[in-house]
Amino acid sequence: MSSPKTKRSPWFWIPSLYFAEGLPYVVVMTVSVIMYKRLGVSNTEIALYTSWLYLPWVIKPLWSPLVDILKTKRHWIIAMQLLVGAGLAGVALTLPLDNFLRYSLAFLWLLAFSSATHDIAADGFYMLGLSQHKQAWFVGVRSTFYRLAMITGQGLLVMLAGYIEAVAGDLTRAWTVTFYVLAGLFVLFFLYHQWALPRPPADMPRSHNGIADIFREFGHTFLSFFKKQHIVPALAFLLLFRFAEAQLAKMASPFLLDAAEAGGLGLSTSQVGFVYGTVGVLMLTLGGILGGVLAARHGLKFWLWWMVAAINLPNAVYIFLATVQPEAYWVINAAVGVEQFGYGIGFTAYMLYKIYISRGEHETAHFAICTGFMALGMMLPGMFSGWLQELIGYQNFFLWIMAATIPSFVVAGLIPLNERFGRKDGAGASD
Repeated sequence: MSSPKTKRSPWFWIPSLYFAEGLPYVVVMTVSVIMYKRLGVSNTEIALYTSWLYLPWVIKPLWSPLVDILKTKRHWIIAMQLLVGAGLAGVALTLPLDNFLRYSLAFLWLLAFSSATHDIAADGFYMLGLSQHKQAWFVGVRSTFYRLAMITGQGLLVMLAGYIEAVAGDLTRAWTVTFYVLAGLFVLFFLYHQWALPRPPADMPRSHNGIADIFREFGHTFLSFFKKQHIVPALAFLLLFRFAEAQLAKMASPFLLDAAEAGGLGLSTSQVGFVYGTVGVLMLTLGGILGGVLAARHGLKFWLWWMVAAINLPNAVYIFLATVQPEAYWVINAAVGVEQFGYGIGFTAYMLYKIYISRGEHETAHFAICTGFMALGMMLPGMFSGWLQELIGYQNFFLWIMAATIPSFVVAGLIPLNERFGRKDGAGASD
């Protein structure tokens, strides 16, 4: 006989689960950049060290089999939420120390690995806990709450830190309190999901005949990805499509925060939180929706070049901002909104191509490998972006960003695509 936990309504756990999935990612990738900038860390160090934090998402396919083998997905989710909370609390504890950069980065590493493992478990649990029909129905819900996590992290939490900065006049205290708030939130997630997550019968450790067989199968799955047709242009696309965006993403917030005499726009922490966390995320979401509608209407191949242009050409707004250095807040919001809207449209092409190249046997595992290459494509260019910006200044850096869009156009021209892929009448079209 099924217990109530076996049949728990998805509304009790999907929104909170995907909110909890999105929040640590945005903290590691975006909030940490703003925090370190406000605490006086150089752009070179910010870009280098926070780019390294992508590594867990790059290599997570390597330990994803362990999540299947050891314990249940439910167990992994709850355990990782507790570890995420510990990582956030660790950051808060170390910020007042003299060597805060070294120690806080160590806890951000814990946070990043815990978050990447949580992603593996949560996405697997989603498929085990829902029928195929409900999986399709709730995909919009999970995406919405992931976006809300982005708004909360990039927006509300950064604005909270900015408010405390203004009231207390103490930057360290402001960010310490903010990270304690985050840690407390994940303790609540840990407690809540022990009750809310169902116990689907399918959520069991995978049976196996020994560790050797497990890793033999994993090796076969991994190698079969690299034997795919047209794998070289596919890898080039995964690594270089966002070559410009990877660099821009690391320097956009420091540019907004830096004083005018340093080439920046001199915004406050709260203002940056609103620009990126509210206006930016909303425009990104709208762009993503439009990109999906367009792809469904005529297919990815039809819209590919338009989407390549959409993700790259709006980056030119930063040349305008760095040259003019407008004081009008609405102008800055409008410029960032345009860039994020274009990014939302263009990123649709990237996500659809990941699905396209992952089709066939081992689809789930191959999609995870694609995601790893996506993270690597963000990590490597981001590492040197801060050094380059400090070397040539913001204006020249943004000119370089436009030149760095060229590889995106080149690799888009190399990938073969089925004309019907992505269309409503041929989403599963084969080559």
